[in-house]
Amino acid sequence: MTKRFTGIAASPGIAMAKAYRLHQDHYVPAPDKVTDTDIETARFRQAVEAAKQELEQIRMMTEQKMGASKAEIFEAHLLLLEDPDLIDAIIEQIVNESINAEYALHEVAGGFIDTLLSMDNELLRERAADVRDVSGRVMSLLRGVSYAAVSAINEPCVLVSEDLTPSDTAQLNLDYVLGFITVVGSRTSHSAIMARSLEIPAIVGAGAAAADIETGTMIVMDAILGTVLVDPSETELETFQARKVAYEERKGELRKLLDQPTVTQDGHRVELASNIGSVEDLQKVLANGAEGIGLFRTEFLYMGRSTIPSEEEQFQVYKHVLERMNNKPVVIRTLDIGGDKELPYMKLPAESNPFLGLRAVRLCLDQQEMFRTQLRALLRASSYGQLKIMFPMIAVTGELREAKRLLQEEKEKLIGEGVPVSDKLEVGIMIEVPAAALAADFLAKEVDFFSIGTNDLIQYTMAADRMNENVAYLYQPCHPSILRLIRMVIQAAEKEGKWVGMCGEMAGDETAIPILLGLGLHEFSMSASSILPARALIKGLSHQEWAGYTEEILAMSTQESIHAFVKQKTRSDLA
Repeated sequence: MTKRFTGIAASPGIAMAKAYRLHQDHYVPAPDKVTDTDIETARFRQAVEAAKQELEQIRMMTEQKMGASKAEIFEAHLLLLEDPDLIDAIIEQIVNESINAEYALHEVAGGFIDTLLSMDNELLRERAADVRDVSGRVMSLLRGVSYAAVSAINEPCVLVSEDLTPSDTAQLNLDYVLGFITVVGSRTSHSAIMARSLEIPAIVGAGAAAADIETGTMIVMDAILGTVLVDPSETELETFQARKVAYEERKGELRKLLDQPTVTQDGHRVELASNIGSVEDLQKVLANGAEGIGLFRTEFLYMGRSTIPSEEEQFQVYKHVLERMNNKPVVIRTLDIGGDKELPYMKLPAESNPFLGLRAVRLCLDQQEMFRTQLRALLRASSYGQLKIMFPMIAVTGELREAKRLLQEEKEKLIGEGVPVSDKLEVGIMIEVPAAALAADFLAKEVDFFSIGTNDLIQYTMAADRMNENVAYLYQPCHPSILRLIRMVIQAAEKEGKWVGMCGEMAGDETAIPILLGLGLHEFSMSASSILPARALIKGLSHQEWAGYTEEILAMSTQESIHAFVKQKTRSDLA
């Protein structure tokens, strides 16, 4: 009899095949006394060096398959193998307790993992997987056993595992692995992010039901809805095969919209842009028909390394992006570090609530030398395309004015040095702090554009950490309070003749898009894979009609009632 369960749809698609159960090694070493700690320490160091060589090979392979940004995780793994807090602590335990390397590794790495798993922040908890991956590799080398089991898969399958480490995911052979299901995980876990880059169907966080699946069991996975069927009937297989064909045909139909403008039924045009984190993302941006880049997250230039990137290094990246986009608009956000993103080499003080602390523009104004370096690189690149510079996390007018002052100073210096700087450069801010949304009428006088960062705007407005599962129900993009703030921002900008974009996840939400269209949003920036579905949706809507629904929608008291209204009206549009 067919069993059904659901998980988190992390990367869309439909796959049908027999399961390949990846049984991860949970080896627990016994404590054994050693007589010569020098020999034992040398054995441990040899295993660490061998692990570095393996990881460097995987890093190079990942860079070739998926681009440099996705390979950065292995640079972070290599740094872990040089981290004195980890490596020296293991050696100290070997020496001080005359204990075998396997047990010392298990104890110290296990302590690191437990500490990370106890953190409130989901992204910090997910770093436990990095420590587990690295320590597991060293442990396998100490034991003389194979670690990279996924590379041995040689027949079509759906991979099922408790979790997939970044090195597991990087080594998947997509000729055989048609999709994967994990017991744990989230949409922001490394395996989920890499699955989307590989465009392989993935369902994560599926729980105990996935843990019971063994090799050879027939599986159907619908990673659009997050549904898994175990031992499906012939009828169910036929049904899902038809769904898979329809899904692929739908993707083919959407390709016809690739080079078309985004225009509503009544002739209203909006811009569909894409969010990127690295130059490697450009290929998918261009392949999916984006009309620009609405958010380039520059912090990824600073992460996974041991020093701040130089002005020249940054300039070359920004120049490359602008040239590749062929004079389409490119919004580049200045450094947004803090909160869930850390730079170990900056040695910033620990904060009890980093999301409300020294982050983004606040950090840049505090570390002005670093900020000026980035501003100079951006200004130098501005003559190579249609650049728009955006400051994140602006809360008060004084922060904006100070950031603009520094930008103007560096611009004047470059011009004095004979360096060309575009005279069409636009400067804007992210609206992600409720104070900025409420004061949008003041701020609109001082910028060329706004881009609404809904990920943070929602969590700050609702006072609910978007990474905290206990309050996940409060992360409501279409709550009336959020929609009212968005309308306030758009109206304030329009009064000053400025445009407004949105670069949060909400911009690609098919339920939110009709509402945002009616509110007058000018630019929607989303993941590259969402561009064509969003364009198809918008082409079937009437801007005037949805503008007319605005007051009715904003008078509703719950997100649920708003969702129901949108669902009913969009069905009517399709009828």
